[in-house]
Amino acid sequence: MKLVIDELEERISAAMASVAGVEGCAAIVRPSTDPKFGDYQANGVMALAKKLKTNPRKLAEEVVENLDLNDICEPPEVAGPGFINLRLKADFLADRLLEINEDTTGLAVEKADKPRTIVVDFSSPNIAKQMHVGHLRSTIIGDAICRMLEFLGHKVIRQNHIGDWGLQMGMVIHSTRQAQSMKEAVDGYERRRGLNRFPEGWPLELSSLEHSYKIMSKREKEDQQVAYAIRESTVRLQRGEKSEIDIWKKAREITLNECLRLYRMLSVTLDNEHIRGESFYADMLPGVVSGLQKKNLAVDSKGAVCVFPEGFKNKEGAPLPFIIRKSDGAYLYATTDLAAVRYRVDDLKADAIVYVTDSRQKMHFEMLFAVARMAGWASEDVELSHVMFGSILGDDGTPLKTRSGENVKLKELLDEAVERAKAVVEEKNPQLAPDEKAKIASAVGIGAVKYADYSNNRTSDYVFSFDKMLAMEGNTAPYMQYAYARIKSIERKAESKDVDIETELAGLKELRLTEPAELDLAKHIIRYGEAIGSAAGDYRPNYLTSYLYELAQKFSTFYSSCPVLIAEPAKRPSRLLLCDLTARTIRHGLSELLGISVVEQM
Repeated sequence: MKLVIDELEERISAAMASVAGVEGCAAIVRPSTDPKFGDYQANGVMALAKKLKTNPRKLAEEVVENLDLNDICEPPEVAGPGFINLRLKADFLADRLLEINEDTTGLAVEKADKPRTIVVDFSSPNIAKQMHVGHLRSTIIGDAICRMLEFLGHKVIRQNHIGDWGLQMGMVIHSTRQAQSMKEAVDGYERRRGLNRFPEGWPLELSSLEHSYKIMSKREKEDQQVAYAIRESTVRLQRGEKSEIDIWKKAREITLNECLRLYRMLSVTLDNEHIRGESFYADMLPGVVSGLQKKNLAVDSKGAVCVFPEGFKNKEGAPLPFIIRKSDGAYLYATTDLAAVRYRVDDLKADAIVYVTDSRQKMHFEMLFAVARMAGWASEDVELSHVMFGSILGDDGTPLKTRSGENVKLKELLDEAVERAKAVVEEKNPQLAPDEKAKIASAVGIGAVKYADYSNNRTSDYVFSFDKMLAMEGNTAPYMQYAYARIKSIERKAESKDVDIETELAGLKELRLTEPAELDLAKHIIRYGEAIGSAAGDYRPNYLTSYLYELAQKFSTFYSSCPVLIAEPAKRPSRLLLCDLTARTIRHGLSELLGISVVEQM
């Protein structure tokens, strides 16, 4: 089903072209910001009038005279210097709602005309480290982007670019070998240094593995012998020696098992099949360097191999290097990312590559894209997008940390969210069975964390607040989940009043929409596809949460002013359908596109 805004754009643009006698006219149709001016407004006539050097209002009147929108709108009105105001007909709204009702899975949202293959790079945890709050935004924003693009019909390829290669893995391997063969000696060293001992249970738990890695990272800076041993472990790993590979595999397995548990907890659609870590590209790195050298794009600079893309300068105004091999022969993130671009374009046949990372990496990706274009590894036909996001802050306005100054572990943050949600559920509905309380608390707690992130502009920082996230009022997950549960309660009340909703809606062919609140809610329901298109097109989930929140508010107004179950027989089916479509839209938006569970009661 074509979006209303697209249908209006097409018809008005055609009328403008006919009147002006020129091609390529754009109606620039937008939703009206003030309902008193209608539902949509076409703003393109003024730009066309300026081009034709004619009176814009007169031109708008001519366009309206040549415009046929009788099946969609009331007669268009010209306002101001040349705006065209449009108000949807009640009959058109009724027909659209019936079309949406017939599509039991997709709510009649139009799919992409030309589906693309889109690679989305997100989450990217590091081996031997627990995921922390800094991984939250990449993980869930990336997941929402994938869900929305897939729903619109695109082929989405998820890529979890984990950190599992290089010097850090040398540290992991060396710390593992030390812990296995000289645990007591290392414990003694740590006691003398005043540091913590290796925790019991090592190396079976990720927390223990991370602890030992941190100790080795500190020792590498203090002890040249340790630093040398770590470099040797790194070299042996990169040569593929079995003892190093075995430890590497074990550390990787321990880490990824924990990551996958968190993905399940967050309802994130990442699995083992999506992992393409740094190690995957290791054999491709020499070819990246030699390929750039052969194209005369990479040059030696103080022993390192660098590319100097045009337009990038340092603070002194000198050309800024994109280093692809260090003077000691080591490769960098830049090299791996270039290899990934080639792989994604050549092997995965990507039409677009989307990187979901924090804004601090802005310069890196700008240079990466520039070099990939220079090398011809990503043509201008391939969209390269850096979807940036801001930081999660504490009450003091600085990045969220524990009292000891460490990053907050993501598992601990989610566990606390669920525990706090349990208290809310207990207060609101103490008579529920324990299992039901636990289920609702998990949905509300995890949903609150995710929704709070989604509802903020992704490029902005935001202050993390459990109190605000778990509030039952405002644009929060609990409010949205309650709105859904409230509608579902109508179904339960219907049974007690001997109203058979299924029978009343079966075969419904005609709707009666006469009340302002009915019309207002109907107009918002049919704009669901517009909201998804905007959110997916700009990679901004907050466009979708804003739509859903407004939908819930409009439903509340409708439900307060328009009785449903006690409505007269002629009006009740229409109102029941409005309730049902609102619930289905909220459920689809939260559950299918944002990965947030809904509940039947709260």
